Amino acid sequence: MSCEEETIEVEKIVTEIDTVTVTITETDTVTITDVDTVTVTDTVLIGFAVPEKYLFTRNGDTTVSYSGQTTRLKMAKEMVNALKDETTTITQLLAMFDHQEGASDFSDADLNASSKQVKNKTGNNGTATDAAEIRNDIESWMTNQVDSVFPAWTDEAQKGLAGYIQEAGGGSTRYVNQNGLENNQAVNKALIGALVADQVLNGYLTPAKLNTGTNEADQTAGTVVEGKSYTNMEHYWDEGYGYIYGLAADGTDPVTTPGSNDIFMLKYIGKVDSDTDFSGTAKKLFTAFIEGRAAVVAAEFEARDAAAKRVAKEASLVIGVRAAHYLKAGQLGLAAATPDMASVFHDLSEGFGFVYSLQFTLNSETNAPYFSRQEVMEMLGKIYPVVDGKRGFWDVTQADLQEAATTIATAFGFTYDNA
Repeated sequence: MSCEEETIEVEKIVTEIDTVTVTITETDTVTITDVDTVTVTDTVLIGFAVPEKYLFTRNGDTTVSYSGQTTRLKMAKEMVNALKDETTTITQLLAMFDHQEGASDFSDADLNASSKQVKNKTGNNGTATDAAEIRNDIESWMTNQVDSVFPAWTDEAQKGLAGYIQEAGGGSTRYVNQNGLENNQAVNKALIGALVADQVLNGYLTPAKLNTGTNEADQTAGTVVEGKSYTNMEHYWDEGYGYIYGLAADGTDPVTTPGSNDIFMLKYIGKVDSDTDFSGTAKKLFTAFIEGRAAVVAAEFEARDAAAKRVAKEASLVIGVRAAHYLKAGQLGLAAATPDMASVFHDLSEGFGFVYSLQFTLNSETNAPYFSRQEVMEMLGKIYPVVDGKRGFWDVTQADLQEAATTIATAFGFTYDNA
């Protein structure tokens, strides 16, 4: 190398490719003589920009649409609330579940006019046999509520008898079936899995759905749906988003403004996020959704699928954490010197629904649920034993609750104490 000072240009990535001047001396010392500072307002992920909010446009028009998902969430919410009104009939409940366009099933005229329904989107991403059984499970809890709990609305619950049970200290009054189960909680929490998680993780965000037909080529070319501002792939991703965030106060910013309208997944994302062991879950889930949507816009399909796997991980974790949490709460309640059985039954009823929802989770490493339907039903048989004369939550043991909670926690990579 010549001893004469020589100047060359090299490329250095700061936040984008920048040109700097370096000086190479005889002693091989490299000195940077000029560095340009670049400010980037958007987060950059392997070559494409990601907005801070869920805002995407084309030619000045929004490309985000998930009104159908908001409609179904509203229908499901009204159906669950009807389970707490002892004047509701089974005919009304089944009609809410299997709504037909124009039928006066809801208090909201817009819902009545809609062609959407909850039933045909419940558990429909597995086998036809499983879908039928899942819908039958939900209808059976509704039927039990009408046939057993409503007639005993003013009777005090006892082992083997439905009725009300008062929480200690003047707390809430709970209405349980003959085995201590709040059917409304079973339906509510089961739909978090069977409706919300199943549609998102096993439906809309899967490559099979996103890549349907000519979707990949259309996305690359920017070919929109006729009469719409969005492509098919963009719309499918948004529909998945809508099942979780469709009732948020501000759908563009549901982390800081989740609101209080949701009784399904979004509500429990907040509860999990407020636990110091799982803080940041809400942000991680939203970030995965927004980065995946940005990847769709950029036709970066590998990045899209990577984001979908992160959605699956965080959304599934929410279900796993709450399932273990409520079983643990019930176990600790039974361990008290004087158990508050109304509170115990309430915790276990919520736990029952979340355990049921485990079959709709998705472990992206195995491409299977964290627990199969068979495993879920076996677990429910232990935490809600109703054979050999046993009366569900009246007869469940602390050991069985702790074992189930620990099994769930282990599968998701946390501990019983974390729950």
